Amino acid sequence: MDDDAPDEVFTDLRTRHLGGWGVVQIAAGTGLAVYAMWAGVLQPGFRRVPLKLQVPYIPASKAQVKNVMTLVRGRTGDLVDLGSGDGRIVLEAYQHGFSPAVGYELNPWLVRLARFHAWRAGCHGKVSYRQEDLWKVDLSKCKNVTVFLAPSVLSLLQKKLQVELPDDALVVAGRFPFPDWSPCRIEGQGVDRAWAYSMQAQRQHTSQKNGNLRPTVNDSDYKLVQE
Repeated sequence: MDDDAPDEVFTDLRTRHLGGWGVVQIAAGTGLAVYAMWAGVLQPGFRRVPLKLQVPYIPASKAQVKNVMTLVRGRTGDLVDLGSGDGRIVLEAYQHGFSPAVGYELNPWLVRLARFHAWRAGCHGKVSYRQEDLWKVDLSKCKNVTVFLAPSVLSLLQKKLQVELPDDALVVAGRFPFPDWSPCRIEGQGVDRAWAYSMQAQRQHTSQKNGNLRPTVNDSDYKLVQE
């Protein structure tokens, strides 16, 4: 794992020119001050999400999306994007033959933006965007999982994935790698890099490391919101 990756990414995000459309998407994703007040003051559930697990919305670049798609090339079946943002990974996955292609996103503004993108691309009803807490999603039958999340979230998410995913699942992380996993493939350079992880290989590595003990996870480690 590249220890400098997080610092490199944050530096790029501060200096990258997003352009007019990028600014509009971020504004839509955050909902500006109205949404901030609604989420922080009027919606009790949002306040219970630990600050370190609140992931800011940053649109994936074309290069990042391309690298993710390169890593899942040749695979078939479903694809799930956890923290799907504006939905571009899900949309691209469907256009590459993955079905069903589903995105899980807690921010309602981003879910609406993703559905708008799908409608504009002529894919309305062909992809699915769900406003759900990713920590509560059952991943036991998912074969392809993509994530664009912050390191603080990935360190907890890797426990959930390792417990729930089937052995033949592939996990692809964009922008930041999983802190404790060894990737089977890496695509791209710098901030556009993406990492692929084989769950079977990861379980074998963990089993050897822990003396053949199956990994377990405490629900309280990654539980965000109780309905």
